Amino acid sequence: MIILENIVKRFGSFTAVNDISLRVGKGEFFGFLGPNGAGKTTTIKMMTGLFTPTSGVIKIGGFNVVKKPNRAKSIIGYIPDHPFLYDKLTGREFMGFVGGLFNVNGKSIKRRAQEIIDHFEIGDWVDRLTEEYSLGMRQRVSIAAALLHDPQVIIIDEPLVGLDPGSAKIVKDTLKSLTHRGVTVFMSTHSLHVVEELCDRISIIKGGKIIFNGALDKLDTFRERTDGKFESVFIELTK
Repeated sequence: MIILENIVKRFGSFTAVNDISLRVGKGEFFGFLGPNGAGKTTTIKMMTGLFTPTSGVIKIGGFNVVKKPNRAKSIIGYIPDHPFLYDKLTGREFMGFVGGLFNVNGKSIKRRAQEIIDHFEIGDWVDRLTEEYSLGMRQRVSIAAALLHDPQVIIIDEPLVGLDPGSAKIVKDTLKSLTHRGVTVFMSTHSLHVVEELCDRISIIKGGKIIFNGALDKLDTFRERTDGKFESVFIELTK
């Protein structure tokens, strides 16, 4: 579902992403990790069409993100690390707006929106202006809106930002259940315990280059050099 081939992104003389290649299959829960400034968000912005690669090819669901951006974006649900909502819209109005962008018809938007409102338990807030929302509520509505058009690929940057434990569990359970239905989830996060809990495979990026790609059990050799904790392995690999 996701193919990155020899992706490079330069900003002037600075190379943020340096010749990375990845493949993520249908229904896979994939973790994309790295320290601050490693190139994670830049990679995600290229995958979602917000940045254009300097070189290389990105395909989402078989569609080239640069050559067929609308087709690629139509099957993506994107949740950024800083949830953006229109403050003068209610949560319900925002969800209707997002559904319209993906050409979901009016009746389907209302039905689907209500299903998601109930699922994420946001009914007490969804008809208030989003300017009144806490960070966690903004995140819940942002995730809900991204699922309105039943995307085939979900690209999410720090999914649990601002969420209380109950809301975090709903989000984790939702994402995992979607992969069981064949949806591909590409997740960037610093929450290593979430990676261990949810991910089938991971990649670790450092200085714009992939330094590890594979299942978590492939890190066993590195675990032997530390106290065995994933956190320690990650720090050892990226220091």
